[in-house]
Amino acid sequence: MTTTKLSTNAPRAIRSTEDLLAAGLIDPGQRPAVDEVTEELSVAITGTMLAAIGEPSQDDPIYRQFVPSAEELTTGPEELVDPIGDDPFSPVKGITHRYPDRLLLAPVLVCPVYCRFCFRREKVGPGSEVLSEAELNTALGYIRSHPEVWEVILTGGDPLILSARRIAALVAELDAIPHVEVIRVHTRVPVVDPERVTAEMVQALRVATPVYVCIHTNHARELTPEACAACARLVDHGIPLLSQTVLLRGINDDPQSLEELLRTLVKNRIKPYYLHHGDLARGTSHLRTSIATGQRLMRALRGRVSGLCQPTYVLDIPGGYGKVPIGHNFVEPLEDGSEAPRYRVEDIHGERHDYPPSPLPDGVGRPE
Repeated sequence: MTTTKLSTNAPRAIRSTEDLLAAGLIDPGQRPAVDEVTEELSVAITGTMLAAIGEPSQDDPIYRQFVPSAEELTTGPEELVDPIGDDPFSPVKGITHRYPDRLLLAPVLVCPVYCRFCFRREKVGPGSEVLSEAELNTALGYIRSHPEVWEVILTGGDPLILSARRIAALVAELDAIPHVEVIRVHTRVPVVDPERVTAEMVQALRVATPVYVCIHTNHARELTPEACAACARLVDHGIPLLSQTVLLRGINDDPQSLEELLRTLVKNRIKPYYLHHGDLARGTSHLRTSIATGQRLMRALRGRVSGLCQPTYVLDIPGGYGKVPIGHNFVEPLEDGSEAPRYRVEDIHGERHDYPPSPLPDGVGRPE
């Protein structure tokens, strides 16, 4: 793996435009535009991700995810401050309850890194809040009072940026709610800040209620030896891992990049779960693909990797209407006048077949 050519006074982690300059990730001519971006949107890159950058340019898939650019100053008319519609479904602070049987609990709106495509990019950052004790108690009270809630998803921000002690206390509270039968943790920490996945953090997640950890990663180069070791610490202690990935232009929007990422995940005992179409967050059009591009990629993956490696390609409908699968459609109704429904099905090579197969005349056999 190549590493970024850092200057001798480069910081160990990035927290500001000044740090970006010191690390050689931007040049002085880029500073005015980057300053304008970072006045409103946070910047942070951990040492692990800093070391994973190959070249300091937008052609590098790690750099492109985390380093601000002037392109973020362009906002399309379709782009939104709340692109997936969290706000109308937030009955109390920290809770988003969009689906009957599950909800999101965001105890913190701070992250170890700030992705340039984040759909909460205008809400997260160093000045954002951790829920106060009273606010967290109110959120937990809401969960206790809604027996239809079967699954609680810890999100943020990044919940694993909290100390192991605070995570343990929160998970224990959820574990004690009888109708909560699954706890899910959405995080980037094991990939971008793997040193946080300590023995104490792993122990904090081990309760009677099943806990799943869903890792956010977008490119195989993010899965450094340190990240893989952090993931192994979780799996080895009985915590199942899933992954979610955002489809991003210039980062993973080709079959080779996705295939390498998905195979690397499965090799590390992480089941690919979702491939997200890019949300309509403001200033992110340069990173979004078309849906048609995503569908072509999903079709290509069907023939390239096993079912273990297949994520579900989903779109989060703006306005809070939820996620829907939007992958390639391999089947269409066949209108041939038959009484029973029949279909035309596409195989992985693009060949089409009738289902059920058309009957052959008597005495005629199918080729072997």
